[in-house]
Amino acid sequence: MSSDNERSEDPGSGAPEQLALIRETVRKAKVPRAKPRTWRGAALAEELPVARVLVNKGVLHLDQYFDYAVPEELDADAQPGVRVRVRFGAGARNVRGGRREGGGLIDGFLVERRAESDYTGALAALAYVVSPEPVLGPELLALSRAVADRYAGSLADVLQLAVPPRNGRAEAKPSPEPLPPPPAPSAGSWERYAQGPAFLRALAEGGAPRAVWTALPGPHWPEEIARAMAATLASGRGALVVVPDGRGAGRVDAALTELLGRGRHALLTADSGPEKRYREWLAVRRGSVRAVVGTRAAMFAPVADLGLVAVWDDGDSSHSDDNAPFPHVREVLELRAAHGRCAFLLGGTNCTVEAAQLVESGWALPLRADREQLRTAAPLVRTVGDGELARDGAARTARLPSLAWQTVRDGLRSGPVLVQVPRRGYAPRLACERCREPARCRHCAGPLQAPDQRDLDCAWCGRAETAWHCVACGSNRLRAQIVGARRTAEELGRAFPAVPVRTSGRDHILDSVPDVPALVVSTPGAEPVAEGGYAAALLLDGWAMVGRPDLRAGEEALRRWTAAASLVRGRPEGGTVVVVAEPTLRAVQALVRWDPVGHARRELAERAELGFPPVSRMASVTGSPEALAAFLAAAELPPQAEVLGPVPVPGTESGRPRRPGDAPPGESWERVLLRVPPGNGAALAAALKAAQAARMSRGSGEQVRIRVDPPDIG
Repeated sequence: MSSDNERSEDPGSGAPEQLALIRETVRKAKVPRAKPRTWRGAALAEELPVARVLVNKGVLHLDQYFDYAVPEELDADAQPGVRVRVRFGAGARNVRGGRREGGGLIDGFLVERRAESDYTGALAALAYVVSPEPVLGPELLALSRAVADRYAGSLADVLQLAVPPRNGRAEAKPSPEPLPPPPAPSAGSWERYAQGPAFLRALAEGGAPRAVWTALPGPHWPEEIARAMAATLASGRGALVVVPDGRGAGRVDAALTELLGRGRHALLTADSGPEKRYREWLAVRRGSVRAVVGTRAAMFAPVADLGLVAVWDDGDSSHSDDNAPFPHVREVLELRAAHGRCAFLLGGTNCTVEAAQLVESGWALPLRADREQLRTAAPLVRTVGDGELARDGAARTARLPSLAWQTVRDGLRSGPVLVQVPRRGYAPRLACERCREPARCRHCAGPLQAPDQRDLDCAWCGRAETAWHCVACGSNRLRAQIVGARRTAEELGRAFPAVPVRTSGRDHILDSVPDVPALVVSTPGAEPVAEGGYAAALLLDGWAMVGRPDLRAGEEALRRWTAAASLVRGRPEGGTVVVVAEPTLRAVQALVRWDPVGHARRELAERAELGFPPVSRMASVTGSPEALAAFLAAAELPPQAEVLGPVPVPGTESGRPRRPGDAPPGESWERVLLRVPPGNGAALAAALKAAQAARMSRGSGEQVRIRVDPPDIG
């Protein structure tokens, strides 16, 4: 064999051992020695000599299966679902000895073994089987194809998200024997919900109820999810729960371990590391465990005999994947519930518009507590509006109104106090003190910030500013537009010198804090859990979240507020929340009444009147004006499709990190929104996919970026 074949083509994938096995079998064979590159002269498998392979090419015009010949030596290992390596791109002219040769080695999945091929020309042979472990089952393949079609993407791209990278050490270890089903759990804190015990009974009896669960505030939701999973396991079926982050997954993991003990579920998060995560994933794939708790990628976990899929806090942006074709956890789990005929649970302390639509359409039923239970569990919510701030001397001098100071003082007598600030840092955004003109960098016009108390620098290019003055009025004095978490922590530390101040944000997130008096300053989404609950909470600068130019601004502000307020003790225990925002705003009123469902219903009614998602289906197409015009001209859109735009896309300034969807530096991009009425989403996705595939196959210059159901439409 050549020296090229003596070396592994895929270091790190376990190929050297497999190639050694192939060489040994070829040496003992009666046929002439065959090279793994082509297997020229090697005998084919006697039965089912054709392998249908999905190659790992995430381009739309290659979103299909390709047939390969199966050498006799690979017959035993080349089973459906295994990872393989194949030669791709050789061309029909490179045929020698009845085999197509040449091309580059590429990964793929063996999907099916067949007796003959639909292709009439010569077939290339499988190069080798990377591992005999079947990782792509029929259910996962069907789900991935459905997700690819829904989001106008390729199957290979979806499988990149669905199947984790191989780890040889994890694959070599056997998985434990499965445990027998546990007994059905008691209702526990589900008794607080009118339909809660009935929901658990339906799961334990093998039913498939669908529910939108508006959870009561407090620390009980991980235990309630664990009981729903345990009830499903008691019926002999599997359960899958997806949460936004590793902290939430850890809480559900701990609750499930306490309820059922170890060995009955797998935890799939990025924090586990590649080897441990793959080992846990294999245990699920092999049927050793039938319950999975995880973050976004776990939505594809191959749970055997799936009986329940659940998602917590579906409005969190972490549930939307940043990689093509950008699937959302909620939509993927809806597909799994519909195709697998299993139970579905969408839960959260808030209610998204999409969740309200599921109830409105009758696809799912509401699962809520009555107002009496809500009054017991929710804290007292008080507001401070612009009028009170203007009359409050403390607010003018220290930014915090008197009501907030009093709430902090009262709360610190009995426990920790949470302070939510929309931004991290010291003074993330600055403006002229005299005329309120935003402070801009002289080099790139980016916003100036003060990461610490003294130095100024640009948030885009990072250059220091030592001699700033306002170009509008000439003043050299600055004020903070939005005061960050560090500045707030400093102010509170001076006001309460005997109380410890802790911060939690992107750079350092706390999981929990003890039940002792302390000030905990946090950015939204990073709030640690307090043992025994917070005595009080301050929600500062509410206008910064409600005033964003986004269709979901009010919904997102309410979601973040309810998430923070849910960590506060109930009203009977003296829990109080102060939100600094205009009390007449719809989101603020919903928080005061603790009525996220009513807020979501009103938002849904308005969007239905205006034709906005989720009532309609929408897709965004972004690219240069020329590419965008050519794409729209070639696309055969459904007759009901409405084209909104084009509008300019903000470009990436020099020195600023480029966000997904932004135009490259120096280029002008445009975006159009394509809207279709309900029932036409599949036709829109198919048309967009076909148009993109046609452009790629012809090499028609610059491609466009397609995103179905974009989370942000402005």
